[in-house]
Amino acid sequence: MNRRILDLAIPNIVSNITVPLLGLVDIALMGHLDSHVFIGAIAIGSLIFNFIYWGFSFLRMGTSGFTSQALGRRDLQEVTNILTMSLMIAIGSGIALIILQYPIELLSFLIITAEPEVEVLAAQYFRIRVWAAPATLAQFAMMGWFLGMQNARIPMMISIAVNIVNIAASIFFVRALEMNSAGVALGTVIAQYCGLLLSLILFRRYFSKLISYISIAKAFVRNKVRAFMVINRDIFIRTICLVIVFSFFTAKSASADAESDAGETILAVNSLLMQFFMFFSYLIDGYAHAAEALTGRFTGARDQGNLRKMVRLVFLWGGAGASLFTLTYLFAGDHLLRILTSNEEVISNAAPYFFWVLLVPLISFPAFLWDGIFIGATAGREMRNAMIISSLLIFFPAYFLLQNIMGNHGLWLAFVLYMGSRSLTMSLMAQGVISLSDDGKPNRERAD
Repeated sequence: MNRRILDLAIPNIVSNITVPLLGLVDIALMGHLDSHVFIGAIAIGSLIFNFIYWGFSFLRMGTSGFTSQALGRRDLQEVTNILTMSLMIAIGSGIALIILQYPIELLSFLIITAEPEVEVLAAQYFRIRVWAAPATLAQFAMMGWFLGMQNARIPMMISIAVNIVNIAASIFFVRALEMNSAGVALGTVIAQYCGLLLSLILFRRYFSKLISYISIAKAFVRNKVRAFMVINRDIFIRTICLVIVFSFFTAKSASADAESDAGETILAVNSLLMQFFMFFSYLIDGYAHAAEALTGRFTGARDQGNLRKMVRLVFLWGGAGASLFTLTYLFAGDHLLRILTSNEEVISNAAPYFFWVLLVPLISFPAFLWDGIFIGATAGREMRNAMIISSLLIFFPAYFLLQNIMGNHGLWLAFVLYMGSRSLTMSLMAQGVISLSDDGKPNRERAD
């Protein structure tokens, strides 16, 4: 079982680590320019797309869970139907985002307040990067499908290729053409379409026998579409709550700058420190994705014994990884900060808040692993309820109670409590998710 976990986790870790590395390169490119406003522009522009794309993350999550369960049942027609349906929804949604880009931009900057120069640059970033939407969402669908098919190497190859193209293009546009934050956005657009093309090429190479199963009519059977959308509705609500928390975190960091007479550094500080959390999260997600694929397959195959064994072992791997990250940040945190920026003011202002970064891995790793397990079991309702409790009943009350007393420390404490609540609530709900009845269905479904 350890071998099966690592065969899926290691390619996912390699794949996922390229994502924060790209973010680190973008931040570093902006951090070594002559003004901190470029870091703020990337933070605000990325925030808008995080809100959008995380809202569509059900295209990856739902696709992976349904595909892995269909594969466990050895239903090749169904695994192909799921990919067809997901791709069509993804591309249609991406085109809609391009059409609606101007009202989305207007609404975004009504919600987010920042220094005027930062807002101008962030808007420019948004108008360029939005053209990547169809390719980005289509890749969500294909990545989820490949993972559901128990193949983590193809997403790894795609992610590495996309991020190499993205990093190279961003460096060229920023350094050679002096395009600043606009160059980073254009590099992203080019890379995403390269990624989509590579996804299709690899599908044809490794899964050519499934091409004959492709049928729009079979993919859009009413009851199957309804089941797909019900699960994804719950995942969407869960994801929107998550995005609201992260968006609120960045927005409050930006407004702290706008209200400060001492200079605009809180947004830059929190943006840099959040990179440490994102770096950890993408790596621990490698184990979560392995758990996701295996949970779906064992659930579809009605294999209770291997399901429980996998859950136990994946938590051992996840706990070890979280401990390693905490130790790394403890002994190398200052050095890592200096890699990200040469701005001494930002570095010195980040130091008092760095201990929050040390707490996050140990408190939050169960939440990431349960996310993967719940997705594989298509337990969208439980994920939704855990997120609603953690965001609406823990994060926001904690922030409003602590902000006036602790300032930016209050914002970080609220975030840590939010992640701890996610870990706890899903742990309490997990028994019903991973317990299969005699007919192979989770006991929670029988209770319904």
